[in-house]
Amino acid sequence: MTIALDKLLESPQLVLYYEQIRDLLAEEQKRRAEFYAQIDEDHKVEFINGATIFQSPVKLRHSEAAQDLQMLLRLYVRKHQLGLVGFEKLLVSLTRNDYEPDICFFRQEIAATFSPDQMHFPAPDFVAEVLSPSTEATDRGVKFTDYAAHGVREYWIIDPDAQVVEQYVLADGVYTLQIKARSGEITSSAVAGFSIPIRALFEPEEHQRALHNLV
Repeated sequence: MTIALDKLLESPQLVLYYEQIRDLLAEEQKRRAEFYAQIDEDHKVEFINGATIFQSPVKLRHSEAAQDLQMLLRLYVRKHQLGLVGFEKLLVSLTRNDYEPDICFFRQEIAATFSPDQMHFPAPDFVAEVLSPSTEATDRGVKFTDYAAHGVREYWIIDPDAQVVEQYVLADGVYTLQIKARSGEITSSAVAGFSIPIRALFEPEEHQRALHNLV
């Protein structure tokens, strides 16, 4: 980003670029205001780079993996009073885009500032997205970049078809891959002490054992 900005600053057309970007962003903000006025609790919908994106229904394996992680993470976070776990319909509003992550976590000092009627939330400490054919490009593309830019400390990408989990940790503003695996343990860096078997997201028996261990 610094290289691109340096080149832009050297351009004699800098002012023209600025005016075009300013006008584009002003129009985008109008569409974003319309998005806020239209959204409701019945649909999973996001605002990404000026466009309103409605999410399609997911396959059962996608839903099961998301719910399994949410259940394990929520149990652990509540037991240790670490903060708040959000699931699917919680709207994360960043500087330009609005996302509804499959699972997210806010540490206690941030969660304590939330009100019961709040509908827009800041960047979480942790996000997990479960891939589907319609969302994979976004999850690996604009969300990957945007979450890192806004300080989301840890990002999990879960592939329910391949039964693989990728764990990315933020370092100097860039995500570094820590684990990409189908088995073994995965330990969170953003949620202190949270460690589960990867198979607990894909196998009911492993999930039950993990729940029992967390209790």
